[in-house]
Formats: sequence, C-alpha cells, structure tokens
Amino acid sequence: MSTLASTVEPTATDAPRRRLPILALLAAQLCSLAGNAIALVAIPIIALTQTGSPLAAGIAGVFATVPLVIGGTLGGVLVDRFGYRTSSIVADVASGLTVVAIPALAATVGLPFGALLALVFLGGLLDPPGDTAKTVLMPDLATLARTPLARAAGAQSAVQRTAMLVGAGTAGALVALAGPMTALVADAFGFAVSAALVALFVPRRAATSDAASADENVRGGFVAGIRFIAGSPLLRSIVLLVTLTNAIDAAGMTVLKPVYATDVLGDPAMLGFMVGCFAAGALSGSAIFGAIGHRYSGRLMFATCFVLASAPPYLTMALGAPLPVLLPVLAVSGLAAGALNPMMATAMYSQVPDGMRARVFGATTAGVAASMPLGALLGGLAVEQLGLVPTLAVCASLYLVLGASPLVIRSFSGLTAARARGASGTAPEPASEAQRASRAQSMQSVAVGRASSRATVMRLPQRAQMP
Repeated sequence: MSTLASTVEPTATDAPRRRLPILALLAAQLCSLAGNAIALVAIPIIALTQTGSPLAAGIAGVFATVPLVIGGTLGGVLVDRFGYRTSSIVADVASGLTVVAIPALAATVGLPFGALLALVFLGGLLDPPGDTAKTVLMPDLATLARTPLARAAGAQSAVQRTAMLVGAGTAGALVALAGPMTALVADAFGFAVSAALVALFVPRRAATSDAASADENVRGGFVAGIRFIAGSPLLRSIVLLVTLTNAIDAAGMTVLKPVYATDVLGDPAMLGFMVGCFAAGALSGSAIFGAIGHRYSGRLMFATCFVLASAPPYLTMALGAPLPVLLPVLAVSGLAAGALNPMMATAMYSQVPDGMRARVFGATTAGVAASMPLGALLGGLAVEQLGLVPTLAVCASLYLVLGASPLVIRSFSGLTAARARGASGTAPEPASEAQRASRAQSMQSVAVGRASSRATVMRLPQRAQMP
C-alpha cells in the first residue's frame, strides 16, 4: 500500500502553493518566543529582588534550565506520538498557565521563593516539546509554500531574533513602568496567541506527515535521536560546541547580566535593553544572511561569527563599560550571531527525515541544554566568591577559544555541503524503508548521479538561545 500511495502522491510542484500556514507558524513562534524573552528578563530580576543574592539568581537559573534537559529527552517522543500541531498547542496553553500563576500568586496569597522555583521548573519543562513541535513543522510548511529550506531557516531565525528584540524591549519597559510581575502577564498572553494561531491556520495534514514512519520508530525514542546525532560528525561537533557555550550563556543571562545591570548600571530594567539591543543586531544579521549570507556560509564564516557574537560583550562588561559603550558592542555581536542559527538549522533541515525529526530535535535540545544548569549555578558561585569582573573575564576567554575551534575541527567543513543542499531546497528522504525505496526508484530516471550531502540539523532550544 505504501508503494501505491507513493505513486499517486502529488509532488510539491503539483500541489497548490499555500503561504498562510508557514506565515501563521512564524507568527506563532514570534508570540511564544517574545513571551520567553520577557520571562528571560523578568524572572532573574524577581529572584534578585526577593533575595538580593547572585547565588539565588543562579539557583533560579538551574530550575529554569534543568527542565530543558528533561523536556528535550522526552519531548521528541511525545511530539511524534501526539502530532506536531497538537503538541505545539497543548504546550503553549500549559506554559501560559504556569507563567500567569506567578503574578497571580504574588497578588493573592504571596509568592515564596520555593513556589517561584517550582513554577519556573514547570514552565521550562513544557517549553522543549512546544519548541520542538514548531521546529519540525517548518520543512513541511516550507514545501507547501514552495520555499527553499535555506530561506525558511533564515526566516525562522529572523523571527526568533525579532521575538527576542520585541520581548526584551517590552520586558524592559514593563519592568521599569509596572514591575516584573506585569511583564509575566504579557508573557502568558503571548503563549495564548501562539496556541490560537497554530490551531486556526496550520493544517492537520501537514502537521502529521509521515506519521506511519514515526509510529514505526517510536520504540527507539530518545535513543534513536542520540544515535542519529552520533552518526554525523558535523552534528556531534555542533552539539558539543553549543553545549559548552550554553553553559557560559546560562551564567550570563541568569546571573552575570542581571547583576551587571543592577550593580554596575544601577537599574535592573537595563537588562531588557541589553538583551533587546543584542536581538536588534541579531535580527539584522539574520536578514542579511537570508538575503545574501547563505551563499558564503561555511566553516570560516561560522567560526568568525561565533567569536564576534560571544567574546566582545563579556570582555566589554569586564572592563566596566557604561551603557553607551556596551549597547553598540551588543548590537555588533548580535549582528554576527544572527547568522549562526540559520547555518545550523539549514544543515539539519537538509538531512533529518520527517519520521526522525522530533527525536533528533528533542535529543539535540536535551544535549545542548545539559550544561546550562551547571553553568547557571557556577556563575552564581563565581560572582559571590570571585567577584563579577574576574568571572566576566574568564567567560570572555573561554568563549574566544571555543568560538575559534571550528577552524581546527575538520568535521565543521560539512557546513559547506549543507549550504549547497539547503540552497537547492532538497528535502531529506523519509525514514521508512518502503518510502525510501520508492523515492529512490522514482528519482533514478530523473537525477542519476545526483550527490546527496549528509549534514545534520541543529536546533537550539528556544530558551537556550541566549546572547
């Protein structure tokens, strides 16, 4: 039956072009990720305000990042089992409820620090399945819109950066005017809008393609995703690099930058403008990459962008730079950072088959988030024991070494092959053997000798995409 189905299945060229679903998905990501950016600013400020301790902010960071590992481990299997669309909607609704519970408790019976940590933990636990579901929807909706994968990945990254810009700016303004609790109400509203957009405009058929293959592979679950990652030298290297740098970024966003904004700049609300300025540069970088930069992506560009996106902000803060100096540095670093996620996403979208997407993305989410709790905790301890300036200097040095590592690690040369495949819009082959055989048989008469580069996709967890 699978062979018969494959002979009558319309191709992407024959099917009518539909752009509304992919636009709705991008709008949903904008709303949910803008809410995440608000929480990224508001929750560390709440922790610092309640306790006055950098270590307490680090502990809050631990409770925010441990769920990313758990959710990434289990989320991919759940998304494949219940469907991309349903998982996205349910995760957004549940995340919104956990977020709005924080200001609701604070306004009624009170918000002990332990209750704050519990709600932060629950909210973080629900993020990876929702983010994974939206991510794995993108290739199908890009095909429906007849959009090359490289451009779809660039658009998705631009939306992520726009969400960070809008959310961080909104958080800064709301924290300054009405306090961090009001900012979290806006966060919950973003989740509600995201759920509505996916429910109303993303078609069920596109959201469940290759479900039979997913059911066949469900027993493999998280282990199958790990094996897929382990089988790609490029993906192994990217996951390791991002895992190490995410530890630094977790310390930066949960401890170092909130403490810098509070103690050095003298105003916690400045954290929102710091994050927003970085996001503005990253948005420009994503747009430039989507327009022309994808033609030049490769190991050299990747390493250059990684170094510029990471080391300068920490070094500038270590030197005690005032806000007029720090903000332009953050903007330039963001410009470089804007190209990183599209390069990694293009590599993933060009290889991972539909039935394996959620598992690979879920395993990747868990992998790159694994170091974040430790990074947040060590960041809080380092600031309390060593001071802010030495900790910032160490972070800048580590990021410089790690960011330059793709220049000497040979497996990163696979980024160039991934660029060529992503630019052509070539989709990965399905996961099932029957579909793979059918696809190969139909392609033999059309594309004999066509090269198929194997480079894997990387998808960062949304709350792990920190400046």
